[in-house]
Amino acid sequence: MIFKRFLKTFIIAFIIAFLGFFIEIDYYVMRPSRAVDLTEIIKVENAEEQERGLTYLLTVTQQRASLFFAAYGYLHPHMDLNPRERVIPRDMDEEEYRELLAEHMEESKHIAQVVALRKAGYEVEIESDGVEVVDFVEDAPALEYLEIGDIINRANGKEVHLASELPVIVQDREIGAEVPMEITREEQNFKVSIPTVPHPDDENLPSIGVYIRTLTWEPILPVEITMDTGNIGGPSAGLMFTLEILNQLTPDDLTAGKNVAGTGKIDLDEKIGTIGGVMQKVIAAEEAGIEYFLIPEGNYDQARKAASEIQVVPVETLSDALEFLETLQDS
Repeated sequence: MIFKRFLKTFIIAFIIAFLGFFIEIDYYVMRPSRAVDLTEIIKVENAEEQERGLTYLLTVTQQRASLFFAAYGYLHPHMDLNPRERVIPRDMDEEEYRELLAEHMEESKHIAQVVALRKAGYEVEIESDGVEVVDFVEDAPALEYLEIGDIINRANGKEVHLASELPVIVQDREIGAEVPMEITREEQNFKVSIPTVPHPDDENLPSIGVYIRTLTWEPILPVEITMDTGNIGGPSAGLMFTLEILNQLTPDDLTAGKNVAGTGKIDLDEKIGTIGGVMQKVIAAEEAGIEYFLIPEGNYDQARKAASEIQVVPVETLSDALEFLETLQDS
């Protein structure tokens, strides 16, 4: 009798555990992925041929969680478990979200090309149709002021050409401060001022809770640059793209023969914006044996806590990153 009861309990527990691998829930698990050598994916026309150190972007993997994987991700020290609404815009499915990340990656590559070429002394023109509102975070302050389909032309007095520029502009404000904007809706122009709230991923950063995308835009490049990023998405490699392009444009090795990884969005004003997945990216860099990790100032505390061996370097602008790299020349 006892054996039958034990067997029945065991079978039920086994079935529940087995189903836990297949029943998906509205949560996503983020975990470290890999360090990607940028010399393998970026090629600049007539680049100087010489031995150089390596620059890396870091990737994370984010996937829909099963019951079992959610429990595993919740308990694992190097993983984060996030509800769907913090990962994917409310009215988007996964395929649409992947397309949005791909658009952000293309934009990030274009910005890096423009910034690097301008830093190297080239003139680069931009043709842009503006930035469109595509969705909102739940309970976002922007819901009272913006509508899906609005075109954002200016924010806090600055022209907005690209989606990656707006978060950087917003993060220049204090939490609770308003961000004045000039928008176009159905061919009519409006002015609005949107109050900021703590960012859902980092309560120390301001946010207005809006998802945006860049409409058609194109930099007119005086030098051919090819960038094969495969299926990597998102805007967070902008800083490292810029540094690798600059390193190939200039005769000297900016890295002084060292291995340098980093993360951070970059805008046309050379400011470095915060990103997500900081802990996972630090872990991926350490697992790859990289010596230095460049991180946006706003993410520094997160990165420092996650690092055990790698040297974490906070930067707010491209100039900050270049100044740090100069210190490596004598080390």
